[in-house]
Amino acid sequence: MSRANTQNLLQGNILRSLISFAFPVLLALFLQAMYGAADLIIVGQFADTFEQSGVASGSQLFNMITMVITGLTMGVTVFVGDRIGAGKPEEAGRGVGTGIAIFAVLAVAVTALVVPFSDSLAAFMHAPAEAFSQTGAYVKICGLGTVFITAYNVIGAVFRGIGDSRTPLLTVVIACAINVLGDLVLVAGFGMGAAGAAIATVSAQAISVVFSLYFISRKNLPFAFSKKFIRFDPACLKKILLVGVPIALQELLVQFSFLFIQMVVNSMGVMESAAVGVAEKVCVFLMLVASAYMQSISAFVAQNNGAGEFERSRKALFYGIKTALAAGFIMGSIAFFAGDLLASVFSGEAQVIAFAHDYLKAYAIDCLLTAILFCFIGYFNGCGKTVFVMAQGVFGAFCVRIPAVYWMSRLEGASLFHIGLGTPISSVAQILLCVAAYRIYQKSAKR
Repeated sequence: MSRANTQNLLQGNILRSLISFAFPVLLALFLQAMYGAADLIIVGQFADTFEQSGVASGSQLFNMITMVITGLTMGVTVFVGDRIGAGKPEEAGRGVGTGIAIFAVLAVAVTALVVPFSDSLAAFMHAPAEAFSQTGAYVKICGLGTVFITAYNVIGAVFRGIGDSRTPLLTVVIACAINVLGDLVLVAGFGMGAAGAAIATVSAQAISVVFSLYFISRKNLPFAFSKKFIRFDPACLKKILLVGVPIALQELLVQFSFLFIQMVVNSMGVMESAAVGVAEKVCVFLMLVASAYMQSISAFVAQNNGAGEFERSRKALFYGIKTALAAGFIMGSIAFFAGDLLASVFSGEAQVIAFAHDYLKAYAIDCLLTAILFCFIGYFNGCGKTVFVMAQGVFGAFCVRIPAVYWMSRLEGASLFHIGLGTPISSVAQILLCVAAYRIYQKSAKR
């Protein structure tokens, strides 16, 4: 990528620049969602409910791990974007090298913690007895692929930092195609159930990383890089961790709150367990536009703030909210009125579909709320205000969502709709915190 191509975030029409950057991110997230959904869809169509429950519980755990890794890589995205925006390519390269060192250690640590204790993790999640072995197998096999999950996210973070959202899209296209093919062969063809889905997932991740490295070797990157940069540079390490650690902690705790929902529902029965797994996969698709804006606004704001273009950053936030709200209204309407059709893509079990639709009716409300919340989070991440991002996420998860889910589950005749209401309730609280913090931040900036 040439230096000229990285400047499209720093000049020209703000909305056009933001959308042109966000659209490949949206497509990449869509394909990543398809990548994750393929396991549940194919297992749901070609295996029994116990296998699907195993994939639902196991993928929820690994979604938490992946989101933590993705949150930590945001430190690399913001650092690289800021240094390129400031015209300091060598510092950007040293940041990339430090990021590689950080995540190499992290990948080894996660693998060592997950693989030997996969059955203990399945027990911790209250996996239904009928699906216990399937959950443990899925977790163990995916744990072996942690290094590939980590490598893919680091590479994607670097490309977003330099303003390139198209290369990560290409790599996820490759990964998605391989994963679907692997699922069809191993699950539909050989009847390997949850274990086959996990093997397909890990294999696809490994191959996508190989292609990512090939694409990097073919690009003219806008920063200096050398193998000697792959070390813990103290200055870069501090800046990356100051941004990345709060986001990662927030993701860990927020995703744990969703894991808590899965644990509560697992106690209700195998049908409910499978239904929430199905509904959560559908929700990933419903939140795609908001998620794309969150990542895109972070990169946009980081580059523009690095170049001193603070007003462009502020306007990008509100352009993002307006366009994300329009998409959120459409997605929410689909979830509320046609959630059963969406759920039927993942399962052929009538009871699972009905339970999933009940859960999705609550999430329909959150489609509008996350359009606002995710744009604010992207803005604060790009500004480096990640301690606040962590604080509002932890507050929403532990002070609102988990208590709400707990009390809803204790209601007589509690349904999955009641359980699902915990999420929009927490989103309202988090938006109020974001609005207050934004006003304080703007007043401080003017002074």
